[in-house]
Amino acid sequence: MKLLQDWVRRQAESRPEAPAVISGDRQLTYGELEACSNRLARLLQASGCKRGDRICFAIPKSPHAIVALLGIMKADCWHVPLDTTSPPLRATKIVQSSQPRLVLGVAATAAWLEETLAALDARSPLQLGWLDHSPMAIRSVAPTFSGDDLPRCSPEALDQQNGADDPAHILFTSGSTGEPKGVVITHANVIHFVEWAAKYFDIQSNDRLSCHPPLHFDLSYFDIFAAFSSGAQLHLVPPEMSLLPNQIADFIRNSQLTQWFSVPSVLSYMAKFDTVRFGDFPSLKRLLWCGDVLSVKSLIYWMKRLPRVAFTNLYGPTETTIASSFYTVPACPADDKEAIPIGRGCDGEQLLVLSHNLEPVPPGEIGELYIRGVGLSPGYWRAADLTAATFLQHGSKENCRIYRTGDLARMGSDGLVYFVGRADSQIKCRGYRIELGEIEAALHSLENVCESAVVAIPNPDFDGKLICCAYVSAEGKKNLSIELRRQLGRLLPAYMLPSRWMAFDKLPTNSNGKIDRGKLKDFFLTAKTQLPPARMSAVHPPLHE
Repeated sequence: MKLLQDWVRRQAESRPEAPAVISGDRQLTYGELEACSNRLARLLQASGCKRGDRICFAIPKSPHAIVALLGIMKADCWHVPLDTTSPPLRATKIVQSSQPRLVLGVAATAAWLEETLAALDARSPLQLGWLDHSPMAIRSVAPTFSGDDLPRCSPEALDQQNGADDPAHILFTSGSTGEPKGVVITHANVIHFVEWAAKYFDIQSNDRLSCHPPLHFDLSYFDIFAAFSSGAQLHLVPPEMSLLPNQIADFIRNSQLTQWFSVPSVLSYMAKFDTVRFGDFPSLKRLLWCGDVLSVKSLIYWMKRLPRVAFTNLYGPTETTIASSFYTVPACPADDKEAIPIGRGCDGEQLLVLSHNLEPVPPGEIGELYIRGVGLSPGYWRAADLTAATFLQHGSKENCRIYRTGDLARMGSDGLVYFVGRADSQIKCRGYRIELGEIEAALHSLENVCESAVVAIPNPDFDGKLICCAYVSAEGKKNLSIELRRQLGRLLPAYMLPSRWMAFDKLPTNSNGKIDRGKLKDFFLTAKTQLPPARMSAVHPPLHE
């Protein structure tokens, strides 16, 4: 397989009437998906989009969005998904960084796009296209095309110039400097993982796969292309269901899913509210999780209720493409103290537990986790220094690169790798990778804050962490927590907003004069007060990066 979109073409040629994408009462067959995405690709090329151009799309998860990402790739361009639930000011940074030739949207996101693009330099050359039938101008720029123009384009396949090593997309993640960083992912990166996974999980054309994560989250690319590579059905999970565990359970039942893949917080949330019956989901064959640590207590809950289902833990950061290691749990753990490994490398991947000198540490000892193999991204978008600091040469062979994950791990006597924790200020919360430094950078931009620090403590109710903010207000003002969170919500997505706040006259420091973050964690661990949870967008369980 050369390019990701080739899978759709192959299915359309052999099984054009087979269902490809299902979203509520809407359905696209493989033949329709191929034709629609070919038309869009021709429309993009007619609008001046060329090989290597970036195209941002602000389209909620839907059949439109799937057509968009395929059409962009068929035009030999790179797609950049925008999180339409994030603050427009943050999305503006992503548009500025990616410098797209064109932005795709739909009527439902027009107001959000207008606010996002309003902050751009008015001189920035930018085209606008709509995938539905409601063309409108933004920044006084008339749209280049709308959905009404699609039927006039040929549905036939296009000649393409891209190769497997060309980028397919850029995914922007949280950055410690306060600026989102773009991870470049190639067609080959995704194809290597999907080909392994489809074989290992034995995904067939009669499978029904969930697509739960938002499209700016890399886990969604496994759902999409594992389905298309096998001719299976892709069932888009409505974003609003993430807050409704009983409806998620009903969705799995009613859609007769054979595979469910999500971040662990969804599974823990469903377990907390006891939404799974014994012997439930008779069609389900496998359940996969990635993006965070699943508590063993939650795993036991699921495995006892679904004894015929295979449970697999996947691990891997965005920079190594979806997942780099796997572990299928052989039997229900005897108790909730049992450690569940992240396992061993997928085909073409290797996990290395190394010392600060990049030497292997003995089994049982803790070291930093590095990854080498076919999934490694070429690097960060227009950030050569950051790429060089994170993707290291290791060994004398050419192209022998390893990625520094920032995670701590140990190699067990069983030859499997066990995750221990983070080595820096990055955390996982609801499946999203969050740099605490990005939150602090946003806080420092607020007028009423003269000093602040952000720490994370264990979440007593769900897996993952609680984000906590300690601050000193300007002019000694007190009780600004609600107002500060409101202001911060204009700069950061809801999942990055601290849920616990504490005002100080002066932040505690250690003997070196640095903020004593350990002491701050103790303060928050013993504090009894907490702001009501920030209003979460529907993509976040309980509410995932």
